[in-house]
Amino acid sequence: MESLVIMDIAKDLFWHNKRVFVTGATGMIGSWLVNSLLKKGAYVVALVRDADPMSLLFLSGDISRVSVVNGALEDFYTLERAINENEIDTVFHLGAQTIVGTAYRFPLSTFETNVRGTYNLMEACRIHEKLVKRIVIASSDKAYGDHEELPYTEDMELKGRHPYDVSKTISDFMAQTYHHTYGTPVAITRCGNVYGGGDLNWSRIVPGTIRALLSGQCPIVRSDGTFVRDYIYVIDVISAYMQIAEHLDDEITHGHSYNVSNEDPKNVLEMVAIIGKLMGFENLKPDIQNTAIAEIHDQCLSAEKARNTLNWKPTYDLVRGLKETIEWYRSFLKN
Repeated sequence: MESLVIMDIAKDLFWHNKRVFVTGATGMIGSWLVNSLLKKGAYVVALVRDADPMSLLFLSGDISRVSVVNGALEDFYTLERAINENEIDTVFHLGAQTIVGTAYRFPLSTFETNVRGTYNLMEACRIHEKLVKRIVIASSDKAYGDHEELPYTEDMELKGRHPYDVSKTISDFMAQTYHHTYGTPVAITRCGNVYGGGDLNWSRIVPGTIRALLSGQCPIVRSDGTFVRDYIYVIDVISAYMQIAEHLDDEITHGHSYNVSNEDPKNVLEMVAIIGKLMGFENLKPDIQNTAIAEIHDQCLSAEKARNTLNWKPTYDLVRGLKETIEWYRSFLKN
């Protein structure tokens, strides 16, 4: 027991006074990550393209506790300046255009943000290799593309075909290129659908369903409802990101990718039914629109590698995570 306490203290001390650059800091995952880093004593520099007062970064007040760099991933010199002037030692690259439908309607901006943004960041880290000791790149299960055999494992081919998927496949390869060519200390995460409080993109099934039910309306399902996905609570994703960063002090982890999953895939109609039951709306049937375009039908991830090599595992099952998420939206939407 005493050794476990010492290990926990050491993990907290790891982040004390670390100088951390977070892209995508105003996004749902980025906001949770910033909050966790601040709690552990890190000095956080946040890249902010647009000031969104509804972002958790602003709602929590954390925006006043971080150093803000205003700019876009597409601007190399903004990233270089952020790293150099703030003497960054750790980078979490979460910034991206994350919506499949947005990428389908206008792929250019998604490629600019996701692809150019990633190689700009990797190059800025490369030229400041004496500063930057660890980099975590947030990729996606979409980088794998469509495979007949599931779940995805990290040794599977990356073969995105649609605009969003391709942007994640290429950005994933960009990170690997910098490791294999320049020895850049980078690791890659591939998550499924991340849910939790603070996600205000109502086209996503979890926040969209919760908001509809709180309003007494039928949830909207853009697909036919049979599409299968992994769903993982944001707190478990943050713990994975931070554990991966901590392990990057060991060169054996450099260049590796890690699936992050609770390994409990559900189809969309199952998710809507679970949320409805938890909220007491079992009889409110979804509006199935079947209009989804450029979506992979079935996706799920094996997290065996993260379990075995990082000793990471999720602490929330789906019901527990959804209960906390529902309570967040109840409080948020009544204000």
